[in-house]
Amino acid sequence: MSTDMRAQTQRLGVETTGIEIIDEADRTARPQDLFWPWFAANVSVFGISYAGFVLGFGISFWQAVLVTVVGVVVSFLLCGVIAIAGKRGSAPTMVLSRAAFGVTGQKVPGVVSWLTSIGWETFLAITATLATATIFRQLGWGGGTGTKIVACVVTATLIVLASVAGYHIIMRLQSWLTWITGIATVVYIALTAKDVNWAAVSAIPAGSTQAVVGALVLVMTGFGLGWINIAADWSRYQRRDASGSSIVAWNTFGGALAPVLLVVYGLLLAGSNDKLSKGIQSDPVGTLATILPTWFLVPFLVTAILALVSGAVLGIYSSGLTLLSLGVRIPRPRAALVDGVILTVGTIYVVFFADSFINPFQSFLITLGVPLASWAGIMIADIVARRRDYDEEALFDPRGVYGAWDWASIGILAATSVIGWGLVINLFADDASWNNWQGYLLGPLGLGGKGGAWAYANLGVLVALVLSFGLALVLRRGTVRRQEAGA
Repeated sequence: MSTDMRAQTQRLGVETTGIEIIDEADRTARPQDLFWPWFAANVSVFGISYAGFVLGFGISFWQAVLVTVVGVVVSFLLCGVIAIAGKRGSAPTMVLSRAAFGVTGQKVPGVVSWLTSIGWETFLAITATLATATIFRQLGWGGGTGTKIVACVVTATLIVLASVAGYHIIMRLQSWLTWITGIATVVYIALTAKDVNWAAVSAIPAGSTQAVVGALVLVMTGFGLGWINIAADWSRYQRRDASGSSIVAWNTFGGALAPVLLVVYGLLLAGSNDKLSKGIQSDPVGTLATILPTWFLVPFLVTAILALVSGAVLGIYSSGLTLLSLGVRIPRPRAALVDGVILTVGTIYVVFFADSFINPFQSFLITLGVPLASWAGIMIADIVARRRDYDEEALFDPRGVYGAWDWASIGILAATSVIGWGLVINLFADDASWNNWQGYLLGPLGLGGKGGAWAYANLGVLVALVLSFGLALVLRRGTVRRQEAGA
């Protein structure tokens, strides 16, 4: 980008910084600033929908509350640890992971991260489109193909424009969205509180240990672990003297506060209404609107879409940075635009042409969740082991202290992913038969095989996370010390 074009773009408020190191003069953010993007991206009525998924494991209300609190808080706490790396290195998350995987080796988890981000943000755009159609039908305004086309175009345009604009505009946008979606969510709770039937909720029988573990993994992957590969993207503008513990605390507080409250309330609603709980499976947000008075449907639709857009914007912005970290040499706004176009095409295909999308789509994302959890364990171990800031120049030089490939990390990623895939099963065997190869360790390890009680617990995600962390902490401690001494 030419100097004149860069200056003109910056005057418009568009961030031109890509994956390069943030200048010291631009590092003005404080730890408490992290509250806004994380809270805004998660204060969505979509969080209420997760209650239907959690109760779907056949567990009681109190078991579900425990799972929700532990799963949400711990998963966002892990995001907070990753966010420390942003302050230490002033670069996006997947660039910082070059210290653990090597400058070239980082492309292996980078591809997984990029696919996961694109997948989740496409899912949010699809959800917004379907919710619009459902609410329009309820209002008697149609809800057919024309409505879906308009909803798809509006949703995709909002996501693309905000993600192209970049960090500074997104941060301002998120602070406004926090208030708008927060107020609307409070009104939603006030209007639907009458639908809570405590007798029905308290009568839900308790589930097995395996079911509780499965629900826990669902909550962790649906919330904090779903963001963990981009957690440092929003802390790279932090002041150099910012407290690491404060970054963790504000990241965790901002990310976890709304989901905990929303999912717990959703448990009360879904536990009171079996029809509502089942409807959430196919149309998460639109189903929640079916118990609202007509006058609030339009405000609910607008705020629901804004909340989904808020989450998608963070993901597309970061997926664009990940694309750059893989070696694609284009300006950051254009990278975000490329990912936005992919999101739009994916949404159009799923909404208008695919016979069944949700189950194959979720199967694909669960498969990616195992290596992503493994990457997270390795990255967290690397952050815990370090005592100094990153050698920022070496993050871009294969001949620097981080080298081109860190074969210990690549080996750990491969081994723990193979183990993890062996401990999860394809929950959508009929719709995604191409993914039925998983779960091959459930039988040999005495866990009941693919039809046993542990099959639906998705142990592989937790095992990949914990095992990769432990192995990396032991096997790479010496490597980290040599890197810091060399730097």
